[in-house]
Amino acid sequence: MSRLVTLLAWCCVTLAAQQDGGLNRLGLPNPPKQDVPFLIHGSQLVELDRAAATMEESKNQVRYWIPGAAAAAKTPLAAPDFLFDSGEVDPRDLELYRFEVVKGRRELLYRRKKKVVAEPYFLNLEGVEERVVRIRINASLQPGEYGITPRGQDSVYTFSVF
Repeated sequence: MSRLVTLLAWCCVTLAAQQDGGLNRLGLPNPPKQDVPFLIHGSQLVELDRAAATMEESKNQVRYWIPGAAAAAKTPLAAPDFLFDSGEVDPRDLELYRFEVVKGRRELLYRRKKKVVAEPYFLNLEGVEERVVRIRINASLQPGEYGITPRGQDSVYTFSVF
């Protein structure tokens, strides 16, 4: 009988938290900011750092780079998940790229001669709440530096896989 009472109390607390905006259907808090991907780490969300990518053209190549050799947000997961609360950014416009660390900065070779060589990873989107989606990567990521960017923008949200 005490197990039943405990279970009912837990269900009431969980339902109340969901109704108060505390937890979504995944049992996680909704992202506190719109248009920023949050890394799911257990029952917590880790905000990805925002950086501005700089375009650099040279020798028939186009590279994008962001300062710093590593992101502050780190995960040991080869297939991390993210939560994203869309405001102005359509989550279908998000792309994930791997960066190479060169001379203390993270670089992406985007185009060589006239051919685009950067291939984004395929992302699966799953609706969680009205504007909140779960982002899943359709591949295992190797250790390294990665960035999620809205297509056509220079904002990059970075994380590291170790």
